[in-house]
Amino acid sequence: MKLATLNDGSRDGQLVVVSRDLTSAHYATGIANRLQEVLEDWNFLSPQLQDLSDSLNHGRARHAFAFDPHQCLAPLPRTYLLAVGQAYAHPAPPATPCAPLRLAFGDELQGPCAPLPGSSAAQALDFEAALAVITGDVAQAASPAQALDAVRLLVLASHSHYRALAEQPSRALLSTPRTAFSPVAVTPDELMRGGESAWIHGRLNLPLQCSVNGRKFGLCDAGSDMSTHFGELIAQLCQTRRLRAGSIVSSGEVRNQDSSRGCSSIATRRAREAAQDGKSKTPWLAQGDSVTIELKGRDGQSVFGAIDQDVQIDAQPTTPAA
Repeated sequence: MKLATLNDGSRDGQLVVVSRDLTSAHYATGIANRLQEVLEDWNFLSPQLQDLSDSLNHGRARHAFAFDPHQCLAPLPRTYLLAVGQAYAHPAPPATPCAPLRLAFGDELQGPCAPLPGSSAAQALDFEAALAVITGDVAQAASPAQALDAVRLLVLASHSHYRALAEQPSRALLSTPRTAFSPVAVTPDELMRGGESAWIHGRLNLPLQCSVNGRKFGLCDAGSDMSTHFGELIAQLCQTRRLRAGSIVSSGEVRNQDSSRGCSSIATRRAREAAQDGKSKTPWLAQGDSVTIELKGRDGQSVFGAIDQDVQIDAQPTTPAA
């Protein structure tokens, strides 16, 4: 099934079930109002949502309405924990080694069409296209297999970056101020088509499309070069603590060793340009630029809907009502 959260003026929005083709939706009122409620009581509430999803996909839902991704918040608008991994090898390793997992701000997650805000006081604004999973409860010392069993939903993510700040250890957390998410989150079984699943052993084997200002920027295979799968990423987090339902774990930037497949961030493209030509030429994001990130299934249909953001320097995010 596919789930989304519509902006109703509150911090956590209103949960809806979305059709497989992303054209229609139905309020989950009567089952749950918020996605966090479902994650905390998954075994009881998710079968009820699945029944509603089946009715919606077969045209039997009486109060369905047209689905508009512009009305979406992030599927989970705020989270207890947002961790960003380094699941893909870097084509040009940075001078300062990156931690295998880093924490990011999870108190205000952005919807798919929210502005990508930049600050004139910071430099080298970038995006980082990634996959992410939303978990149920995960026990301390869980194995990778046990961690995978706790994956409830998959989403697309775009982490905004100030690359100049990332080079300063004392300001590294400030270098990733916001994360935007796809309109919908999907259950792993939704990736099964024709008897074959694109979700295999903690990897999603589909191409991730990125464009900047309407021009193709990358078409990276999300599965082929993922050296650390999601079960392993989650298990790393659980070495010394448990995870609560509603934790989000990101793969970090999706990368391929084959440079012909393009890139999922400006930093990676600039690193490849510097390695090949001795200098980087691709500019960082600036006022008026746009970034689009989408992943399509083998049937050509969008799986999560698109993250589609316009860069607005010094934009202030809207604060929802309490």
